[in-house]
Parts: sequence; structure tokens; C-alpha cells
Amino acid sequence: MNAQPRPGHTSSLRRATAVASGIAVALAGLVTPVAMAQESGWDNDAYRGSVEVVDDAGDDTVLSGVVFDDQNQNSVRDKDEPGVEGVAVSNGRDVVLTDSEGRYEVPVDDNTTVFITQPAGYQVPVDEHNVAQFYYHHVPEGSPELRYGGIDPTGALPDAVNFPLMQSQGTAAADQHCVIGGDIQTYTVEEVELARAGAFADLAERDDYSSCGALFIGDVVGDDLSLYPDVKDMTGTLNGPARFLPGNHDLDFDATDGEHKFDTYRANFGPEYYSFDVGNAHVVALESVEYPVAGGGYNGAVDEEQLEWLRQDIANTPEDKLIVLATHVPLMSFADQDSDVHQIDQVQEIYEIIGDREAIAVSGHTHALSNMREGDSLAGWRELYGVEALPFTHIVAGAISGDWYNGRTLDNGLPEAVGRDGSLPGVLTLDIDGSEVSEFYTVRGEEQSMQMALSLNTPAYRDWYEANLDNAGEAEAFADPLTVPAGEVSETWLTTNFWIGSTGSTVEVSFDGGEPVLAERTQQMNGEDVNVGAEWSDPAAVQQQLVHGGSVADRASHIWRLPLPADLTAGEHTAEVTATDVHGNAYTETLTFTVDGEGEVADDVDEDENIDEGNTGGDGLADFSSNLSSSLLR
Repeated sequence: MNAQPRPGHTSSLRRATAVASGIAVALAGLVTPVAMAQESGWDNDAYRGSVEVVDDAGDDTVLSGVVFDDQNQNSVRDKDEPGVEGVAVSNGRDVVLTDSEGRYEVPVDDNTTVFITQPAGYQVPVDEHNVAQFYYHHVPEGSPELRYGGIDPTGALPDAVNFPLMQSQGTAAADQHCVIGGDIQTYTVEEVELARAGAFADLAERDDYSSCGALFIGDVVGDDLSLYPDVKDMTGTLNGPARFLPGNHDLDFDATDGEHKFDTYRANFGPEYYSFDVGNAHVVALESVEYPVAGGGYNGAVDEEQLEWLRQDIANTPEDKLIVLATHVPLMSFADQDSDVHQIDQVQEIYEIIGDREAIAVSGHTHALSNMREGDSLAGWRELYGVEALPFTHIVAGAISGDWYNGRTLDNGLPEAVGRDGSLPGVLTLDIDGSEVSEFYTVRGEEQSMQMALSLNTPAYRDWYEANLDNAGEAEAFADPLTVPAGEVSETWLTTNFWIGSTGSTVEVSFDGGEPVLAERTQQMNGEDVNVGAEWSDPAAVQQQLVHGGSVADRASHIWRLPLPADLTAGEHTAEVTATDVHGNAYTETLTFTVDGEGEVADDVDEDENIDEGNTGGDGLADFSSNLSSSLLR
């Protein structure tokens, strides 16, 4: 099948060819959404409101209240509005279910966030920024003194906290579309504007996620927590509820203990961990950052209180529900498979809690894409955690910031920000139908059909890579990336970086209209170490990164390669590449390249044609061959 753009997703931002190296970011020239506040169905019909707090002083140690059907949507429990039975309410450790009249009681201490699990068929209210409202903080004295403020004193425990819900056919439907946004990670106001004009502009034009909403899975900002209001201003442009997870760059670094490490995050976005239901999916958002740790820094971990909450949360979830397990730090990582910091120490305990349920894990943190399927294995997982093979699919979801807003500036004012795996900035979408999940990655400013980058891995490229690896950001451009001397054809691979590719995906290549041939995946995910280096890299990405700065795409779980046919004659050739994902969605791109029969660089290569026709694959890094032109780069 030929891939089509996702329903409701049209693009206002198109990737453009850079006209010079090192163009300064000019915010005044950024392409911004046509209308940041759309007059869409969501804007007109969104359930806006808040949790009801009944102020009379109550018990010091037990919070009570009602989860109710807010039929007039005024966020107040009126006398004729019924309670909702069987809703999970938690204090972060204990989980209780509301009784037949919607009533609950939970114990609290002086630093407790009480929250509910949104049941399918209902929607929690959202505020003016579309941030979901399903929690109440009880911190009588407020946070300790923190640079970014933390939580203001909440005073005595109120007489009751009532949680409103609105009935929703959308969240009851089996068919759900859930946006997963990794690492917005803005360090400055200028980077906020880059995110606004990038992935958030795309999401403002989509209307397919209004029930499940968008879940931003950590590193919401980059250490400067004063930028949280700017992020909420961006989520105000969404067409669905916004939920968040904290990452290691959302920490209150001046907190002296783990109890208050995310207080400023909590003040802005709610609990550090929680769950909600849509359709047949039970989405669990876990906090995965241990801080502080001995010796400084942080660690990927889930503490015992949260694990106890997870045990109770899963125990109260019907066994036929699909579990979507979201974390910032991956349970298991591809790029950092040998690191005990950038994966979660308690992964085996989490697997035991999930058991044999249908599940999928999503995470961020690595600024890379990895689509790892059940049965995949790597040496580091086995050696560090005893994980012989993944029990269910794990997807590292890329990053809205891409490679931390690095790289050359494109004509639309956005940084190319090619990731450490060669992927481009964007968001993941989980399409859920009952217990079946399909995943789609949407590159910022592009149609869904753009899913790969094509390039040539030649002996000359590998020599250039080795010569410049320690000179990233200052290398001279690699000359003639789409020309192969005749004598080096047999030592050259056609490289396909199929960003969402995984075990079960295929890549077929047809040269000059010939019979398609299967390319070989460079990482088999069969218990081996990760392959790293020029031979395993993405040349299209690296040729940008070593010249313009950023990470180096020297490894990925989603690269396929195929040797060029040894009998290619001198002249121009075309490779047609069809990449098919594990769900049967097929994408096709072409690469045009030249074999130089003289063993020298051909003089008649039409460099501009290579750029304009997107010969490296659907505009994604398509203009990497602009480095052919010395007038642009030297």
C-alpha cells in the first residue's frame, strides 16, 4: 500500500533548502501558524473547568470528596448531579475506588498530590491552556525555598475535593489517536518560538487526537523552569487535552531531597505520575528520574512508593485493557543500551507488574527514534538488567527539539536539528484500535509519507568521516556525496534510514527499474552489541552534522544497506526504495546518483536537480547534497 497523509493532518511548514552555511536564526522571519487559536470543534466544545475545592477545614490526615458527572460543565457538584462509581483515586501510593455514589477517602500527609484516573467514556476538564485538570495538591506549608518557586502553601486540608467529569463519546470509542511528544526541551524564549513554529504548529492543524490528547513525556524545558508558562501558552494551541511527564531537565536542582525535586513541575502540570483511560487503552505515565544521587547527577529509576502505586493501579485495571506505559527515561534504550543511568533500574519489577497483558512502552530522553519489538535483545540489556528479550514493544519517540535545536538554519528559520540516529524533529502518534496499536512518526512540517532518508556510504565518505569525527561542526563539506568512482562501486552501499523501521520491517531496492532486492538491516537486535561507526552510520545525517554541528548519527536501530550492483556502468542511475513497516504501511522514495567511469568526480552532475527533486528521500535531508556547491559552503 502507498502511505497517505494522516487524517486531519495538513502541513503549513515545508522543509526548505538552506541558502548558506551558518544562517543566524531570525525569529522575525519564522513561519508561524496561520491562526494560533483556531475556531475548531475542540475550541468550541472543549470541557474547560477545574477541580472543586470545598474550603471548610476538614480532617488533617484524610481527604474525602466525590467524583461526579458534571452535567452542566460548571465544575461544581450541583445537587442533582450524580457521583460516578468505580473511579480510581490515589494519593500516589494507595488507590481506592469510588463507591456507588462517587465518594472516596484517601490518607494524606503534608506533601501529597491526590489525583483520579480518567475512566473511558468520560473526559476530565482542561484549563485555558488545555492542560488536564484531575488533581489536587496538599502542601500546607508550600515547597521549601526553591529558585523557581515550587508549590505555594495550600493551607489546611479542605472539607472536600470533588473531581468533575464530563461524559464523552470520544474517550469511549475503541479507535484512539494518542500523540506522544518527546523532549520539547527549550532552554530559551527563542527556542520556545522554534518549538511553536515547528511541531506545535503542526499539532495546531491536526484534529485527530482530541479524545486521547497529547502526552509530552519529559524534558518539557531545558533547566530553566521559568519557561513553563511559555510551554503552556503553546499547548493552548492544541486540539485536545495536554498531559505531561517530568524529565531530568525539569528538576528543581536546588531541592535537597527527592520529595521536592519536581515541585515547580507539579505546580504547573500536576502529579509526577498518574494514569488515564481512553477506549480500551490504559495509559500509565511514570516518573523515571532519581535525584539527587550519591556522587551527583541523576539516575533512571522508579522508587518503591511509585511501584506500589503501579501495582495497585494495574491490579484495578481489567486484564483485557491495553497498557500504554510512558516514561521519560526509557525502560530499555537502544542508543544507551550499555548505560545504567539512561535506563530504568527497576525494569524487571515493572515487567512483573505488567505480566502477560498486552502492552506497549513509549519514552523520550535520547533524542532519537527506536522502534523495538517484542523479542528484540541487545547485549547491554542482558548484562546490566538480565533482560534477555523485550516482552512487548518499546518505542523511543524522538524529540520535538530534535538534536537540541542544533544544526544549520533552514529557509523557514528553523534549525534542521538532525538527531543522533539521523531522524528529524517530530512527534509520534499511537493509533489504537482496541488492543491493536500502529505507530506513526510525523516529521515537523512534513506529510506522513516522509519516512526515510537515502544516501550513499562510499569509501571516500568513510575516510572523510574518520578524518573529521573529532572536528564536528567545523568540518569542510564532503564533496560529491552522490558520485561514485567506477572502481569503488563494489565497496559502496545504498543506505536507507527508515526512521520508524523495526524488526519485521523490510526495505527493497530497485536499481534502474530492475527487480527489487532486499536490503540488509545493520542492527539485527538479536543479542549483539550496538554497531557504531562510519560503516553503520547515516551518511545523509552525518554530512550535515559534522559540518553544521550537533550529534553524530553513528548508530541506529533502523538503518538498512545494500551494496551497489557491481555491473553498474558509468553514468546516472536511479534507485527506487520501498520501505514497509511492521504494520504493512509502505513508503517509496528515489535516489539518483552518478557512477564516474574515469575514477574522478564527474563535471556534469546537475547539483541543483539533486536538491530540488529530493533525491535523498522526500525532502528529509533531501537537500544534504547542497554541500556539493562550494559557493554555498566555502
